[in-house]
Amino acid sequence: MTTILLARHGQASFGQENYDQLSDLGSIQAQMLGQHYASIERRIDAIFTGSLNRQQESARHFWQSYQTLFSTDDGHDDGHDDERIETPIVTAIDLDKPDSYVLPQFDEFNHKDVLFKSDPAFNSRSAIASEIAKARTPSTRLAELFDGAMQRWHGGNHDEDYIESWPEFSHRAQQALAQVHHKIESLGLDDDSTVLVFTSGGVIAALTAQFLQQGSLTAYQINKSLVNTGVTSITVKNERTRLLSLNEYSHLISGGESFVTWR
Repeated sequence: MTTILLARHGQASFGQENYDQLSDLGSIQAQMLGQHYASIERRIDAIFTGSLNRQQESARHFWQSYQTLFSTDDGHDDGHDDERIETPIVTAIDLDKPDSYVLPQFDEFNHKDVLFKSDPAFNSRSAIASEIAKARTPSTRLAELFDGAMQRWHGGNHDEDYIESWPEFSHRAQQALAQVHHKIESLGLDDDSTVLVFTSGGVIAALTAQFLQQGSLTAYQINKSLVNTGVTSITVKNERTRLLSLNEYSHLISGGESFVTWR
């Protein structure tokens, strides 16, 4: 049984000019996931990401933390049974060769397009900036605008307005998962392999809704609940794919509530 772990990227720079980069906390969240998997000695056979910076940065921070801490007993009885030494592990990702691990199908939807198309009055960055500047709490007002934009995009009544409509995006998520299946086969991984994919909330929500045979509005509600670096697990056996767990983030709990974010 092959396990595919879909991890949401770490916290990005919500509200900043460049959203597509991890915040300091986002980097730490990815490191915490790496530390957690290393501590429980969970083997990761391959890692893939979308092409977005926040997704690739999450994979880099995860891998650097994971491979540094992952250790196994060397198998020799040297009288120091309690000691553990670091040993080489299988290279699940070669960070110097993006072409080997970047799968653009796992990119998030175009949130700027979704926001700009939501209302003729908010068709530019400057128009939105002017609107949120009026609010007592600008970040809250931005979140409100984005929530309304997402509901419009998921609603299905204005699909022709968007660069990528919700149905098109949902189909792309299916293609992304199919591409991982192909990668698993091309790498010759056995049936007991575990593959980790750093992607975004929209992709995970779309796939989860498909597994549950639910529609776009359910996907939207799932998306809103997904924690940064939360992991959704699916299994593949005899060409059948099943949802095993959703939005697991125990690796963040030990650090306290401040490490649990949704943006």
